[in-house]
Amino acid sequence: MKNLLLLICLFILPLTPALAEKADRKKPLNVEADNLEHDELKQTSIFTGKVLATKGTIVMRGDKLEVRQDPDGYQYGLIKPAPGQRGFFRQKREGVEEWIEGEGELIEYDGKADRLTLLGRAEFRRYRGTVLSDQMTGQRIIYENLSDQFTVDGVVGGVKSANSSGRIRAVLTPKNDDEAVK
Repeated sequence: MKNLLLLICLFILPLTPALAEKADRKKPLNVEADNLEHDELKQTSIFTGKVLATKGTIVMRGDKLEVRQDPDGYQYGLIKPAPGQRGFFRQKREGVEEWIEGEGELIEYDGKADRLTLLGRAEFRRYRGTVLSDQMTGQRIIYENLSDQFTVDGVVGGVKSANSSGRIRAVLTPKNDDEAVK
């Protein structure tokens, strides 16, 4: 019976998804910017001017960062770049040597749902170690970190993606045999 349980565990453990770094939620938000407007009552902060924010393994860059915190302590962020630019988001995944990063004309981060939404000339990349593994472009990309699922749309609200056809582009690299077992 013990051998059967061990065998079941060996097959189930590799199937559990890698999540965002759990420690990130408890880390302080460190921000460098030109200005800050904070409302303690509403639990909102608006940082403007060459914003660089870090929270554990999370790195965010843009011209404006709006942060809201709910009563349970979850944080929600909205990154807006300077005109003609794209904002940037990067985070390490829990338990694996993988990083996700993305760029977009608007970036929404939902700390409670652990969801990243990239809008407008959106690009999403996953790195295994330092090697680019997966890459997607479109008009809207939604990455669900809890389930390791993403959705890429080429047209949103009648607006086409960066390429004129309104189609998405994706490069998905299979895991090596030794990575698939982990």
